[in-house]
Amino acid sequence: MTRLALLSASDKTGIVDLAKVLVSDFDFDIISSGGTARTLTEAGIPVTKVSDYTGFPEILGGRVKTLQPRIHGGILARTDNLDDQKDLADNDIRPIDLVVVNLYPFEQTVANPDTILSEAIEKIDIGGPTMLRSAAKNHAYLTVLCDPTQYEGYLNELRANNGQPSLEFRASCARQVFWHTATYDQAIATYLTEQAEGATSERFALSGSQKQTLRYGENPHQPAVWYQTGGRPSGWAAAAQLQGKDLSYNNLVDLEAARRIIAEFPTENGPAAAVLKHTNPCGVAIGESMASTYKRAFEADNVSAFGGIVALNQEIDGDTAEALTQTFLECVVAPGCAPAAREILGKKKNLRVLVLPDLLSGPSQTIRAIAGGFLTQTADDFKEDVAQWKLVTERQPNAAELTEMLFAWRVAKHVKSNAIVVTNAGTTVGIGAGQMNRVGAAKIALEQAAEKALGATLASDGFFPFDDSVRTAAAAGIKAIVQPGGSIRDQESIQAADELGVIMAFTGTRHFLH
Repeated sequence: MTRLALLSASDKTGIVDLAKVLVSDFDFDIISSGGTARTLTEAGIPVTKVSDYTGFPEILGGRVKTLQPRIHGGILARTDNLDDQKDLADNDIRPIDLVVVNLYPFEQTVANPDTILSEAIEKIDIGGPTMLRSAAKNHAYLTVLCDPTQYEGYLNELRANNGQPSLEFRASCARQVFWHTATYDQAIATYLTEQAEGATSERFALSGSQKQTLRYGENPHQPAVWYQTGGRPSGWAAAAQLQGKDLSYNNLVDLEAARRIIAEFPTENGPAAAVLKHTNPCGVAIGESMASTYKRAFEADNVSAFGGIVALNQEIDGDTAEALTQTFLECVVAPGCAPAAREILGKKKNLRVLVLPDLLSGPSQTIRAIAGGFLTQTADDFKEDVAQWKLVTERQPNAAELTEMLFAWRVAKHVKSNAIVVTNAGTTVGIGAGQMNRVGAAKIALEQAAEKALGATLASDGFFPFDDSVRTAAAAGIKAIVQPGGSIRDQESIQAADELGVIMAFTGTRHFLH
């Protein structure tokens, strides 16, 4: 008996080849709507328009085509149910054996910043999701395909099973449909919420498509998967990996931490380099040339830098590439890589080299799972304005000192709390990260800085509850301190700074990183 397939594809990739095989090898009749029908007709494939099959024309400029009982009766009929069979016969409805639908490109449309609301609304598919969900619900009796990548697998199922796909395959396709429509609806809801100024939602949805299965998570006993969000690859999913082994879970976590730090230093402001280990920076520097800047960031803590992650805010040139190959590194990311640099880096076969042109763009929210739910917050992308800082001590900074204080503060923002960062001449010289008390963090950072603390700047991600850290810093040679302020004992810290001739600024903003 001739079977019936319904094909309605916004993305025409592979649809002609699929239809040809259905007709020639498996004796299918095809019904189709709109552009898909035209595409198949132009390819010489026999096709019946949906409007001819239903006896009802497409109306409302194509908004209503498939929302019709003859279509949905054929999709939802249970072929082993006598009542369903009678309804089909009484209404001259053929059961549909295959539904192939993909949806209007809503996500791709709203990804264009020039898209206006009325244009986005017209890309909200109604008939498509309805057919997909109907077919997925009834997958015990038919097959539904929502992505061109499924076509070859479906044809292979037909060939292997005497023209009848297995229930396991049909169930797998149904699951993919429900994930697909859920993601589609989530994208629409998110977009419409964003369009309404000041609107908030009582619900939060996150969806993604699997990019790849990772070897494992943080540890070998933890399975892990990398998902990408959005209809188009963006961020790390869009980065070009020029060489090296596949990225691991820990690589990706570290790379994102590196991206956040280097995003503090736009390309046009001059070279910047960051070396990270376990999401904390072990060296950050700004300078005149990319090669010399990287070398200073590396030498800031060359012991910790071994096996680290490097982020650069400018293209990798030959000199920088030579410097990068002098030690073992896991990953290097930059907005570009010159041909000469690629040749040099190619000698380190296991070094992962990535090009991410837009290092500045990151997620607008952060998400963290907790038992029974999850937490969201806006990303800490606050832009510092030193004009808003309070210079609270008798000794005031000159322009160069204020620039150094801003550099130290930007780095401290990306160090795990409690965080203390010591910098000198645009380079970190001591970092105390993730300590349970601020005194301990200061001790670690100052001991690491040693003699380089003389004339240096110290940044603290939180306020000083006592004046002890100020006195410890001054004793080590620190000449300027930047901190949020806000302690009930701020005046004690100010008095100690004045007594010791130390500059102090209160930013009014803290940057805890848990």
